[in-house]
Amino acid sequence: MIRSLFAGALCACVSFITIAGAAAQTPSGGTPLNAQTSWIGNTFGFGDGKWTQINITAIAVAPDGKVYTDAPWDESGAESGVYQDGKMLGYANGTHGWGNGGGNAVAINHRYAFIAVSVWTEKDHLVGKGIWPEKGHKWYGVTRRALDDPQRTAPFQPVANAADPRARLAASLLIVSDVPASSHNEVTGLAASDSVLYVATAALDRVDVYDAESMQRKGSFNAHQPGHLALAPDGSLWVLTDTLSGKAQLVHYSASGQKLDDTLPLPPDSVPADVSVDAQGRVLIADNGPRQQVLFFSKQNGRYAASGTLGERGGIFAGVAGRPGPQRFNGLTGVGVDARGNIYVSTNGIGPTFAPPGTGFGAALGAGLGATLESYTPDGKRRWLVEGLLFVDGAWIDPARPNSVYTGNKRFELDLSKPAGQQWTYVGFLSNRFKYPEDPVFHVDQWPGMPIARQVKGHTFLYLTDMYADHLKIYRFDAARDGETAIPSGYIAGRALRDPSAIPNAPAGGDWIWRDANGDGRFDADEFTRNTTGKRLIGGWGWWVDTGGDIWHTVSSKGIYRFRVGGLDKQGNPIYAYDDMQTYPVPAPFNDAHRAVYDASTDSLYVTGYTDDAPSQPQQWKEVGRVLVRYDKWSSGKPEARYTIKLPWDTNAKPILTIIGLTVEGNYIFAVEPSGVVHVLDKDRGNEIGVIRPGPEVGRASGWIDVANGISAARRSDGEYLIFVEEDARGKVMMYRWKPA
Repeated sequence: MIRSLFAGALCACVSFITIAGAAAQTPSGGTPLNAQTSWIGNTFGFGDGKWTQINITAIAVAPDGKVYTDAPWDESGAESGVYQDGKMLGYANGTHGWGNGGGNAVAINHRYAFIAVSVWTEKDHLVGKGIWPEKGHKWYGVTRRALDDPQRTAPFQPVANAADPRARLAASLLIVSDVPASSHNEVTGLAASDSVLYVATAALDRVDVYDAESMQRKGSFNAHQPGHLALAPDGSLWVLTDTLSGKAQLVHYSASGQKLDDTLPLPPDSVPADVSVDAQGRVLIADNGPRQQVLFFSKQNGRYAASGTLGERGGIFAGVAGRPGPQRFNGLTGVGVDARGNIYVSTNGIGPTFAPPGTGFGAALGAGLGATLESYTPDGKRRWLVEGLLFVDGAWIDPARPNSVYTGNKRFELDLSKPAGQQWTYVGFLSNRFKYPEDPVFHVDQWPGMPIARQVKGHTFLYLTDMYADHLKIYRFDAARDGETAIPSGYIAGRALRDPSAIPNAPAGGDWIWRDANGDGRFDADEFTRNTTGKRLIGGWGWWVDTGGDIWHTVSSKGIYRFRVGGLDKQGNPIYAYDDMQTYPVPAPFNDAHRAVYDASTDSLYVTGYTDDAPSQPQQWKEVGRVLVRYDKWSSGKPEARYTIKLPWDTNAKPILTIIGLTVEGNYIFAVEPSGVVHVLDKDRGNEIGVIRPGPEVGRASGWIDVANGISAARRSDGEYLIFVEEDARGKVMMYRWKPA
């Protein structure tokens, strides 16, 4: 049954105590605290303006080892980056935002970089003949850039206005498809010589041939759903076909587009994601199937035969599943070779993805699962590696291991004796799409989710809230059988799924609980429980899991709900049920509660939201609210409000001043603004101690905090605090080290 605590009596029994000065507006310009800025998840921290992009879906390798990339989206505009010898050299601008997007193909010759892009009108707000598509339309095409500096456009048609950078971009854009905005005609493959550019469009079943200088179309030939291309030294063309059908094939064409009869003996379970040809004519295939390897094929006696591999068979899922390392690939997207025979491999945690119709930045799954670019010598020794592993992701200290950190689908280990930015090592990828293909990480809301790690009955569980706080995912671990893999264990649904097919057998309309009763990590029809209590739990931004494993859900004006953990079932899943749920009315003075954080050590509940005196502003839909109250003796049935404080809030400030996430740890409350400024408040009194801002290690810059639970903190045994903040701009999570005086 549902137990409603102090229902109808809460307002009468709570006495509000406002500590002197605490009710005043807390200024954003508070006392700076002496904290070290560090980060996890990206090779570069932006201290020198560099970062590894968050997704890579295509690469082209120059003879000197420069690697040119492309992807549909990078939050800070590095859809197309340039890397060499483990360094980011720069990126091609004009591929991001305000009508511009990246793509899934890139090619180079000795003069130019050719990059697949998209251009749209931002719901018809962008208007300009020849610069933007017509109303209701979208362009898919190729932007041509100078090879030595891809930020420099290489126009091949008159520039309407030389002073207008948009006009220069337009003069350098080859429009391959001008289609209604709902159509999906992206460029899926590119290959180039000094004289010819080949452009594949899977949706059109066509490969077009252009003059690489004039960019005039010379002809085309038919190919079924063509994708990535590779130009061989003899002028022939290898084409991945059937790329939209789920089982890509490889076809060899002459330079004029005639299908040749030679083929590669690909293994039957291979899933070719990219193709490249080296100077000797050897064909390399990035196999994103169960092998997770690069396959080599050489011509012998007039036919191609397998001649070797690069990569441990099974990739990151071999041996200890989820353990990264050299040659343990994970979601191959690209392969290339330089003039010295060094091999380059890109991955993004899942493999090639395609943009859904009508969107500007594409299917972002890869951008949430982690981009890597690495180089190997001809004999297979790793030369260098760059990583951009995190996006819309937070971090939480592992409760069983103080130097272990979970993110939405990764694990890192810390060595705090090292310099800032070098204190993390990537040690675990948590999502195994081959063993647990129904894992909602791959199917729901595009990004893995914000982590809370807790121990229940001596076992560690990972709880993930999504970007929009629609649901809570629960994962268990079994290191002996599954290595680093987080096994789908439970799911509490709020709103209805945006894509009803994302979770098999899910009841319509949301408001249900799933638990993996048979332990197979799949959503079987008999494992769902609907909410029949009459208490609708749809909506609300607040999810919290306390140290005992109880789940707290704050649902705006409807109330605060507590799912008490009912132990573990025979499969090791934590048990949560609607008939063992407590419900609390929204406590005074609130009329809308957005967060509720329970501290079991003091039996205190920290509630944030809106009051009659500090009302909600609908445009600030992810913020915690404008008021915070700490209630003591919460479980007694007669809670007492220790203090009431007004949180920073100014919608006219630039950047906007509000609190978008908070957590309670040790002696403090840590609250973060959307701009990344962290406020530290004394937990007992509610007064602000000071603020933490990004330091020079990260260019004094943070991306927007774009989730409802983007901050966590952990007190170490020596009294130091580690504060983790989601930073979605440049592929990392901020880590601040602060030790109170």
